[in-house]
Amino acid sequence: MELEQFGELRTPEGLAALDSAARMAGHDPLAAAAALRSDGVPGGLAAAALTQADLRRRAAGKFGLLAARMFFTRPGLEQATRQIVADRRARRLRAAGVNTLADLGCGLGADALAAARTGIQVYAVEADPLTAALVEANVQAAGLADLVTVECGDATTFDVTRVDAVFCDPARRRAGTGRRIFDPNAYSPPWDFVTGLAERVPRTVVKVAPGIDHALLPTGVEAEWVSIDGDLVEAALWCGELAQLPRRATLCTERRPVDASARAGASVDRPGDGAHRDDGPTAYQLTGAGTREAPVGPVRRFVYDPDPAVVRAHLIAELSAELDATLADPTIAYLYADAARPTPYARCLEVTDVLPFSLKRLRALLRDRRVGRVEILKRGSAVEPERLRRDLRLAGDQSTSLVLTRVAAAPTVLVCRPVS
Repeated sequence: MELEQFGELRTPEGLAALDSAARMAGHDPLAAAAALRSDGVPGGLAAAALTQADLRRRAAGKFGLLAARMFFTRPGLEQATRQIVADRRARRLRAAGVNTLADLGCGLGADALAAARTGIQVYAVEADPLTAALVEANVQAAGLADLVTVECGDATTFDVTRVDAVFCDPARRRAGTGRRIFDPNAYSPPWDFVTGLAERVPRTVVKVAPGIDHALLPTGVEAEWVSIDGDLVEAALWCGELAQLPRRATLCTERRPVDASARAGASVDRPGDGAHRDDGPTAYQLTGAGTREAPVGPVRRFVYDPDPAVVRAHLIAELSAELDATLADPTIAYLYADAARPTPYARCLEVTDVLPFSLKRLRALLRDRRVGRVEILKRGSAVEPERLRRDLRLAGDQSTSLVLTRVAAAPTVLVCRPVS
């Protein structure tokens, strides 16, 4: 979408086209475009309206009901922070005494809006003129124009002395192509500027790719990895006064909350042991140094598959201590224990069989047990799950879980059943 097209969408004719496009959401795109044109909507405006209707529908998972009034680009929506994560971050900033915040590289404004909802005065800085215009419209749609000032400009030239905290989300995709950038030095703003912010502003937060190399993390920062319902969604660096501890894994859920005792043992609510409930019913946090090594032992009765946020935060040793569990291979993040303990930080399976990986032997075992459906998990295995599923030639009315892994460096398959 070009800036001129966006301007057309903001006219009375454009808003009417958006309303019509919203009513056609989910219909055949060609038929919807033809219907809009038959109503007198110009072709370019009809295409822009239908695109926005589709993006708004997709954005509901990140922005909730507000998405129906916001404006998006496809790359911007892909990179936007989910509302549950942005709100948590904003609450933490507010609790730390932040009153004014610069959001450098604000994108579509997810974090700026979340901070403003807590009462923080936000300066949202965006280099791309179209994106800056979209942010302005989104701020107005949220009714937060008195708390968010949008500035179109270079984030590196913003006067950070105007604020008492900075949030920076450097662009990690190439403009025009949308391709991911894996070298932090190629981010926009560049990595040296981003890491230098912490030296200029005592309270700085930087959003980074979840797969960032731990060797790139500046000394003294708190690195936090966040997952939502088991999907790793982002990582953030809390710098200066905001750094509370070296590593944190935060597990959020957008599903209906359950009683804490059903999802976590007593240790989760006990303060000071590195694991605790967050400030709401929808998040748990595991914390630690991120440098400890978990003990290694044999395969035991139960295997735990840790949440990816725990794995990326290098907190496997902390989780193993909580579960009285060990690794069967020092390089593979599956934990093994003699007892099944409730925890929000890992999924638990009961191991019924441990086999050296052999397609012929595994196929025979599953045939004898009339297994027709398998769930396949893997870590440290070169086997392609979908190909294995085909090669097993499953037939039967039973189901099971297969864990493809290594035990003492040897390719191994664990036949398991879930523990409720």
